[in-house]
Amino acid sequence: MSDIKAQIKEFRIGEKIRSQRQQRRLTLQELSELTGLSKPLLSQIENEQVIPPLATLLKISRGLKVDIHFFFEDEGNRQKLVLTRGEELRPDLQRQPVNTENRPYTYHSLAQGMRQKHMEPFLVEVENSQRDDKLFFRHEGEEEFLYVVEGEIDLHYGTDIYRVKTGDSVYYDSGQPHGLVSVGDRKARIVAVLYSK
Repeated sequence: MSDIKAQIKEFRIGEKIRSQRQQRRLTLQELSELTGLSKPLLSQIENEQVIPPLATLLKISRGLKVDIHFFFEDEGNRQKLVLTRGEELRPDLQRQPVNTENRPYTYHSLAQGMRQKHMEPFLVEVENSQRDDKLFFRHEGEEEFLYVVEGEIDLHYGTDIYRVKTGDSVYYDSGQPHGLVSVGDRKARIVAVLYSK
C-alpha cells in the first residue's frame, strides 16, 4: 500500500497555474480577463483551496496557452504509452474533491504522463445531487464522450435531458451548456474523454 501511495503523484494544479501565470508575466486580474473567471476564484485555485472542475481548467488552460493535460502530468515524464492500473484509482489514494463548494464531481486522470495528446480521459465519480446551474459548462472547440460504468446520470444538454444508464454512452459537442446529475440510490462512475479539435 505504501509503495502505491509513493507512486501516486499529486497534481498540484494550483502551483502549476501560478507558475505558468508568472512565467507569462500575467497578473491575476489579467488571467481573470483572459478566462472570464473571477480573480478571487483564481486566487483560491492557485492557493489549493479550490480544485476546479474540468470546464474551469479548460478556460484556464486556454488563457495560459497550455494544453489541459499539462495540469495532470509530471513535466519530466514523456511516455508514449500509459497503463493505469485499477488499484491506482482507489478513492483513498487519489480521490480529489473538485472544490470546497461541495460540487459533486471527483475525477481521476487516466493518462497521467502522456504528453501532447488530443484526448484527455478521466474516471469521474458523480455524487447524488440536484440540478445546479453553477455545474453547467460550455467550452468551444471540444467534444466529449461519456460511458457510464456504474449508476445512472441525467445529462443536461442545452434544453434537453437524457437519462444515461450503466452501459450507455454518449458523444457530444461541448459548445452547448451541459452538466451531469447523478440519479438513483448511489453515485455514478463514468469514463469521460475530452477531445480538443
